[in-house]
Amino acid sequence: MVAELAADTLTYRDARAVPDVDSTTRTRLLSGTHHDPHAVLGAHPDPDGLTVRCLRPRAQALAVVVGDTAWRLADRGDGLFTGGLPLVSVPPYRLHTTYPDARVEEEDPYRFLPTLGELDLHLIGEGRHEELWTVLGAHVIAHEGVRGTRFTVWAPHALGVRVLGDFTGWDGTSTPMRSLGSTGIWELFVPGIGEGELYKFEVFAPDGSSSLRADPMARRTEKPSATASIVHVSHHAWGDAEWLARRGDRPAHRAPFSVYEVHLASWRPGLTYRQLAEQLPAYIADLGFTHVEFLPVAEHPFGGSWGYQVTGFYAPTARLGTPDDFKHLIDTLHQAGIGVLMDWVPAHFPRDDWALAEFDGKPLYEHEDPLRSAHPDWGTLEFDYGRKEVRNFLVANALYWCEEFHIDGLRVDAVASMLYLDYSREEGQWTPNQHGGRENLDAVDFLQEMNATLYRRVPGVVTIAEESTAWDGVTRATHHTGPTGFGGLGFGLKWNMGWMHDTLDYVSHEPVHRKYHHHEMTFSMVYAYSENYVLPISHDEVVHGKRSLVSKMPGDWWQQRATHRAYLAYMWAHPGKQLLFMGQEFAQGAEWSEAHGPDWWLLDPAYSAAPDHRGIRDLTRDLNTVYRDTPALWEQDTDPAGFTWIIGDAVEDNVFAFLRHATDDTPLLAVANFSPVVRHDYRLGVPPTIPAWHETLNTDHTRYGGSDITNRDPVKPEDTPSHGHPTSIRLTLPPLATVWLTPAQTEGAGE
Repeated sequence: MVAELAADTLTYRDARAVPDVDSTTRTRLLSGTHHDPHAVLGAHPDPDGLTVRCLRPRAQALAVVVGDTAWRLADRGDGLFTGGLPLVSVPPYRLHTTYPDARVEEEDPYRFLPTLGELDLHLIGEGRHEELWTVLGAHVIAHEGVRGTRFTVWAPHALGVRVLGDFTGWDGTSTPMRSLGSTGIWELFVPGIGEGELYKFEVFAPDGSSSLRADPMARRTEKPSATASIVHVSHHAWGDAEWLARRGDRPAHRAPFSVYEVHLASWRPGLTYRQLAEQLPAYIADLGFTHVEFLPVAEHPFGGSWGYQVTGFYAPTARLGTPDDFKHLIDTLHQAGIGVLMDWVPAHFPRDDWALAEFDGKPLYEHEDPLRSAHPDWGTLEFDYGRKEVRNFLVANALYWCEEFHIDGLRVDAVASMLYLDYSREEGQWTPNQHGGRENLDAVDFLQEMNATLYRRVPGVVTIAEESTAWDGVTRATHHTGPTGFGGLGFGLKWNMGWMHDTLDYVSHEPVHRKYHHHEMTFSMVYAYSENYVLPISHDEVVHGKRSLVSKMPGDWWQQRATHRAYLAYMWAHPGKQLLFMGQEFAQGAEWSEAHGPDWWLLDPAYSAAPDHRGIRDLTRDLNTVYRDTPALWEQDTDPAGFTWIIGDAVEDNVFAFLRHATDDTPLLAVANFSPVVRHDYRLGVPPTIPAWHETLNTDHTRYGGSDITNRDPVKPEDTPSHGHPTSIRLTLPPLATVWLTPAQTEGAGE
């Protein structure tokens, strides 16, 4: 903003005396509550030429420089300097300001026209600015031939707003912003300010109080617990054009989609985004996952929230590096052939008084009705989805991550809490909608708009709902109305929470008791095609006393590992995509903690049980490899033609057998034995069109730590009818294991 004044060769003259501002205007300027400081400060025509006013607290003297003449302004007290110039129009001019410790040359922010055009303001006012991040926040620009930073913020209830930072000595008196009409946008172009500058907004509430606020649209922040925003300019050069060009070739629900869920800060604690880029892509690629999903990366003050209490919706957390560092990580993952999903949290935000809560002194981002704004479970605030500017803030935020950071998909957190007005509320704690129902119609409209806009603008993107109820049409197109009268929400995929709860409950029982819970494993097929599903074993299932996946299994250590392996293979074969949280790929025994992350030492060759854990990691790798190479496991996940029960009622045996079918009807036979006994010559009906079956994967293989009870030779059907088929095969089923078989390619197999 300022530069030390070099040797002075100017001609100095005293400016003409002009009337002082009235006391009301002076008070409003000094208190930061003037809605249009540009109307007072800067240069303005008067009958005798120009009147110039400047506000510079701490200044001892100030001169306006035009050409080689410096016109000294009169000090009117409180840092206000005024004077008249004998000029008929406003020329480019600079200020020479003398402070007790320096003399500086600087541009006058109040000589510039507004930086936002009518179209931008119109779209903002309509709540339809799909690239909101390009106009709000802090942007380094060239304006009227001068380079500086444009600061803009939405605060419609504010009496005034000032921007301040290191460049003002954290005193905003000299930098009040102007209100741009009915949009509620406040704006100031500050010449000379560039990237890396710290800043905040001082917002004056209707009651006269003020608060220092982080920029809601900041694209970079200080590292918590510091809370200032940072002026950011991206310099990353993307190298993932090939990935982006082909990621939309096949929709997600008809493609292989196997997700490794990661909390970046604790995957290997201490690594930055760039250090993660050196290790994470190679690890995921080696294990064969198609995608990685990050727990929320948007800035959040409390690390223990795992990112789910967001204060900086447009800024990746500074804990691990800069926004460009985060782009580098995504770029590296894409170049390794790995898609990137991000947990996105539009359901609520924390009450920190420097962030969004009552941002301009009144409810703004949150609903004005306390029954609608206060989230009863998390102590946070819910967004007001009915307010067009708030909806715009969130829709643009979804676009921002996908367009600016090349994110391939958003997993939307806590959708159920958005959809229901009575979510976690007792009678009397919520207000019905205008039809007397419990549905949050504003949230429905928001989710539909978000999905429709994202799919329209970003080819190949996928949105995934964490929705824990039976809301109809979560993954139905928004223009298709369902039996409830609502259009679809428009998501691409939905987490199948019912499958997760049921199957985990089943495997947590001792095998002798599983027959009483057999339906928990088969019930998912009753509704398997009601939505496009992801089967999630997420972070939520391995914290807060729920135990890790392997520790949920009963029995001794061998039985726990065996059941863990069998469960993973059953999951990979079941219709739906897969998601597995870090640490479960090698059977970590302890619950996850964000403080130390996965127990990598379990894989250390010096540890006696390391082969047990490496075996399960090898299984995870092989599951993904076979999965990606076997269209039967993913092509028809959302089509009943892709699945056929062979046996779903073997209650006493704890056995499940089913076929998966590719679009060309090439099958895969999956058989799971959740009993700790070997079942010899177990007969299963199979289609007569397959001359022989080959065991493609067996979780009891010694490679994985099993007992090596396998079917090594191709298995040929016999002319013995069974399970509705004219032919059948006899298999040896290993204990607590899942076996996959595919059509054998052995020469002469059908002879």
